Amino acid sequence: MIEIERRFLVERVPDDLPTPVRIEQAYLVTEPVSVRVRRKDSALILTIKAGSGLARTEIERDLTDEEFDALWQQPTELRIEKRRHELDLGNGHTAELDLFDGDLSGRMIVEVEFPDTDAAARFDPPDWFGTEVTDDGRYTNAALARHGWPD
Repeated sequence: MIEIERRFLVERVPDDLPTPVRIEQAYLVTEPVSVRVRRKDSALILTIKAGSGLARTEIERDLTDEEFDALWQQPTELRIEKRRHELDLGNGHTAELDLFDGDLSGRMIVEVEFPDTDAAARFDPPDWFGTEVTDDGRYTNAALARHGWPD
């Protein structure tokens, strides 16, 4: 239930990106915890996240079509659309490169999940990764949905 993840801005997009997964998500609540519903291709998921920084509590469960529709129809302007490209970085690491659409079109973030904080600390990001924003709460998806891209 603990997600250990480092997040980075993107210096440059690598060549030969794999086919992306389309993601749409809506936030029902963003503070003090975030609660979202997500359509990831055909998967329908409810996610609750709490905390900030490198290690956060994350609880996810699949939703039925009816459950998803009921929550998706709730009045919220807090929505994100993106294309996620998963890239194998070797050493058991996968980069999730998110290319945002809609109001965040043209913006990019890459994140890597780890089994523990030691593995996260040892990770040496590739040269196409930019500035690390793991500890900058302005770059969580919930904050981006609520406030847009930071200046």
